[in-house]
Amino acid sequence: QVQLVESGGGLVQAGGSLRLSCAASGRTFIGATMAWFRQAPGKEREFVAATSWSGSRTLYADSVKGRFTISRDNAKNTMYLQMNSLKPEDTAGYYCAATSVGLGQRPQEYDYWGQGTQVTVSS
Repeated sequence: QVQLVESGGGLVQAGGSLRLSCAASGRTFIGATMAWFRQAPGKEREFVAATSWSGSRTLYADSVKGRFTISRDNAKNTMYLQMNSLKPEDTAGYYCAATSVGLGQRPQEYDYWGQGTQVTVSS
């Protein structure tokens, strides 16, 4: 059984920072691409950032580029999302995902998903 568990969400004022974590368990993720997506009420799930297994390749949505940083610690089977300069429009449920194929930006390219953690940014 594959499990991805997110943590670190919360309420923060605009301009503040949060760090999300995604802990993986249940199987080895050697070679797996991992990513963050987010979904606001009434909107489709959207890509935020992705990282290759080694961390040498990363990809960001234009809306978060320069503010968010994705990283991973494979020894701990954990991925992170450092979010700085948060804006009210970043408010959403944030989900981590994993796939064995590529560095994709579409939700359907990912096989495993966490339950999500809520991030709320007040103005």
